[in-house]
Amino acid sequence: MQENVQHVFLVGAKSLGAYGGYETFINKLTEYHQNNGKIKYHVAVKGNGDGCMDLYKTEDAKIIDEHRFIYHNADCFRIHVPEKIGSAQAIYYDTAALKECCRIIREQNIQNPIVYIMACRIGPLIKHYYKEIHKLNGQVFLNPDGHEWMRAKWSVLVRKYWKLSEKMMVKWSDLVICDSVTIEKYIHECYDGKGIGGRNPKTTFIAYGAETRKSKLTDDAPELLDWYKEKGLKPHGYYLVVGRFVPENNYEAMIREFMQSH
Repeated sequence: MQENVQHVFLVGAKSLGAYGGYETFINKLTEYHQNNGKIKYHVAVKGNGDGCMDLYKTEDAKIIDEHRFIYHNADCFRIHVPEKIGSAQAIYYDTAALKECCRIIREQNIQNPIVYIMACRIGPLIKHYYKEIHKLNGQVFLNPDGHEWMRAKWSVLVRKYWKLSEKMMVKWSDLVICDSVTIEKYIHECYDGKGIGGRNPKTTFIAYGAETRKSKLTDDAPELLDWYKEKGLKPHGYYLVVGRFVPENNYEAMIREFMQSH
């Protein structure tokens, strides 16, 4: 085992790609760190169904076998999910991924691993895996997904489950990494004094979002001019793209502020 390497297990995203926020985050995280010899990523990905990666269409993916592949120097392992269980797929997926993380840590004798869980889906099961990971001298980090329990698409019972699950996930975490100041404030308002032994949850704020590197294309690059033509745009014009039109993502506020900005 290589010394002085921090092994990080990423659980909760469906793939390394553009399916959603977590998937894009992991894709960029592993891309930027792929030549960093001090960090080794291990990524759980869906092996089937909605949001899974097509390995044979993924450039630079090195397929080891039907269960594993290397991408951005990250060790990626596929989790098969029974599609007949409906909305419970996400809970099954996270649980199976954590079980596989523990197996890999034991098998490879990985020292001081970090298991980084995205979203708060498996609250009733997290205590077991928290203790299991700590037995392996690891830590559990959590990236909460905002106010999932408020989303209108869920029934009342499902919303109650998400809220309870969030409470338990925050309690059984060594560090809660919040990607917005508001979420970090919310975590402390709701869960201070409710951690293990009545402690406050340990949190930090790390923003992540859209690509910030400047484009390498020149103003007269054919690819750019063709794109303008395809979209009906002109150089130095301005446009706004907003996705995921759900009330809790404040799209109305975004559009109103954009209108006022002229």
